[in-house]
Amino acid sequence: MLYNKIVESLVFVKTCFKEKVERNVRGKGCNGILQQSKGSSRADKGKEKMEVFESIVMILAGCGAFLLGFKLLSDNMEKLAGNSLKVLFNKTSDKKWVGVGMGAVSTAVVQSSGVTTVMVVGFVNAGIMSLQQAASVIMGANIGTTITAQLAALQALPIDSIFIMMLFVGVMLEMFGKNDKLKCIGLALAGLGMVFFGLDVMSGTMKTYAQNEAVTGLLASMKNPFLLLFFGIAFTALVQSSSAVTTVIIGMASAGLLIGGTEGGNAVLYIILGSNIGSCVTALISSIGTSINARRASVIHLLFNVTGTVLFMIMLLIWKDFYSITFVKWFPEPSTQIAMFHTFFNIVCTLLFLPFTKVLVKVSEKLIPEKEPLQKNPYELAYMDKRFLTTPTVALGQLWKESFRMADEAMDSLHIAYNGFVKKDISAIEKVYEKNEGIAKMGEQISDYLVQVSASGVTLSDEKAISALHSNIGDIARIAELADNLTKYTKREVKDNLVFSDGINEKLGEMHEMLRRQYGLVKKVILEEQREYLGESDEMEDKIDNMRRDLVAEHIVRLGQGKCRPENNTVFINLVCNLERIGDHLNFIAHSRDN
Repeated sequence: MLYNKIVESLVFVKTCFKEKVERNVRGKGCNGILQQSKGSSRADKGKEKMEVFESIVMILAGCGAFLLGFKLLSDNMEKLAGNSLKVLFNKTSDKKWVGVGMGAVSTAVVQSSGVTTVMVVGFVNAGIMSLQQAASVIMGANIGTTITAQLAALQALPIDSIFIMMLFVGVMLEMFGKNDKLKCIGLALAGLGMVFFGLDVMSGTMKTYAQNEAVTGLLASMKNPFLLLFFGIAFTALVQSSSAVTTVIIGMASAGLLIGGTEGGNAVLYIILGSNIGSCVTALISSIGTSINARRASVIHLLFNVTGTVLFMIMLLIWKDFYSITFVKWFPEPSTQIAMFHTFFNIVCTLLFLPFTKVLVKVSEKLIPEKEPLQKNPYELAYMDKRFLTTPTVALGQLWKESFRMADEAMDSLHIAYNGFVKKDISAIEKVYEKNEGIAKMGEQISDYLVQVSASGVTLSDEKAISALHSNIGDIARIAELADNLTKYTKREVKDNLVFSDGINEKLGEMHEMLRRQYGLVKKVILEEQREYLGESDEMEDKIDNMRRDLVAEHIVRLGQGKCRPENNTVFINLVCNLERIGDHLNFIAHSRDN
């Protein structure tokens, strides 16, 4: 009883003291108490500000970890899928659904629609892909990019710890992996783990604000559809990734921070729509300074996303409870609801606009009309585009094609030089000289690109391909030089009025034809990767070697018999040896991908 009385007395005194303090503070009757109250208030405010600052730092750190993980995942998936991407984009098709599939698969693999659309602009710029093909691939890329949001939505499930654990597993693989492929897999897993780690940090920090009435009230007041749309466009244009923006929104939803509040209707969806328009910025920037068709491809991307957004905006403005009676009802987690809407929007837009790709192309042609065609330099690179540098394996695939364009020119130079020799045509000398100048410029351009690709961080297999291409450029340049040597023999032939024995031109023609056939086999082996022709190419090279020996031996016999003039000796032997050396260089190219 005594204990209870004491406790009651203490409570009463405390209550009275508290009431007195409050009265004094309100009435300013006690300066000491007021100063103490003010000091306490300032300390609380300082502490509160510090907590807010720390929370902002943690959110930014989580966002940084997410973006870094996303970049790590994208870059290494790109390396792992490099050859597959090269094969995929080499099989361009006029079938619309094939294009959609290509765009969706490539984007899902590399986790970036920006990479896919930039590559598409590059292919159109190089004339490899038509505008209609590009339109369907771009639509597919928009579907593929929603995979990132679906991954982010998995955070709502009790498995995010497993994904975060991949950060450790991936780092271990990268540290102790014995080959490039295993290291790439490790870095990709580490990137995936970092994505979920960043999301976990962001959502964990955001949860502290979910109980803050000021923050939730501010978010609940954000209901203006056009301001939210503009925010989505601006934010995405800034970070150049609609996936990143969608993922941040998903992270907020997971933490209980709902834009528009619990009764916000379609508010959050307007940001998602805006992010799709903002994602066009990457392609638009990439198209600066490109061909007319490449600029049209980026405009098609913009038209597709803007038109789809406008249609959905109209629907959402009319159907105000669309979100609540569809995705909210179908899926229990807010993060899953947003991810599913993102996928739904892009699939529906693709289904709506795919039959009208020709219309999109025509509109883009109206917006960017054809100008007076410029005379294209035949020695400018036709297949390579600087935009492919973001995907080294695809860039190397294009440079292999460019190297054989250069080889085509070198073999054409040989053909002109050989015919000039046979016909004693002096005009062939100038033609070969001009062509060889162009070949040298092509070699310089290809070599410059190879240096840039090598500096972009490539796998060991890509580095071997770069080395092989450098070597091939040297062999092709040497073929052009040997063709130039033939023009010198033509000049000597005409100047000294040299006449060769009967049947010699026919045998030289046979040797020349064997070189052309060998070159056709080399193209099949390297460019078309038909390795079964390698043996046939080797046999052809052996035949050319044997023919050189036979022709030189027969020439010496004719000299001894007096059937051939001695002054022909140097020209004939050098000519035959030069032709045989061209066969050697072709053989080097055929074996350039053996390792």
